[in-house]
Amino acid sequence: MAQKRLSDRVADTILSMIVVDKKFKPGDKLPNENEFSEILQVSRTTLREAFRILAAGRVVEIRRGRGTYVREDFADPSMDALSDLTAARVDAGDLYEMRLIFEPEAAYYAARRATDRELERILELGEQIEELILEGRDRRAVEQEFHKAIARATHNEFMNRLMPILFSAIDKGVTLSREKREAEENTVSDHRMLMQFLQSRNAEGARYAMKIHMMHAIEQLDIPKDRP
Repeated sequence: MAQKRLSDRVADTILSMIVVDKKFKPGDKLPNENEFSEILQVSRTTLREAFRILAAGRVVEIRRGRGTYVREDFADPSMDALSDLTAARVDAGDLYEMRLIFEPEAAYYAARRATDRELERILELGEQIEELILEGRDRRAVEQEFHKAIARATHNEFMNRLMPILFSAIDKGVTLSREKREAEENTVSDHRMLMQFLQSRNAEGARYAMKIHMMHAIEQLDIPKDRP
């Protein structure tokens, strides 16, 4: 895959904030250049170029002297089908089977493509999850952010858009693992192995570690391995 320019990657990140994370809605003003460039860890020049890319795609509107806004008429039609699927009643077995197919590959590409800052964020979230498990606290929001950060680090926009579908599976897995001490122990050891491979940018190792993590989750859910 051809390496994207930094401004293109920043534009992808902002678009993901809008359509996936729902941090900004149509009509919302984006943070000012100083604040946003600090959040995204890029220069103001790169941020301005990213804004121009998004403006050309009719995602944002740059209002001279007033700032940058998500367009009032912005809608991402490609999300409609995904939203329908998210709302559908899909059982945990189907969702975890999808995670088993999807997330090992996401880990593989994240290990290869993540920026240093993205990798640092993934590792920070992994450490937070371990702390929450050890403290017996709810980790669902951080667990979602961890897997979403891995998907974002693939720099594949469709992978980012699939994440909302998987959130219900992540939530269910976390809820059930809190009922089973073995599952929490597996999560800690699996995450440690995954983060070690990601940190060393060992893509094959990251793929393997994520697959093991998914298999442990499926075993704890008692999902049959061969279903009709």
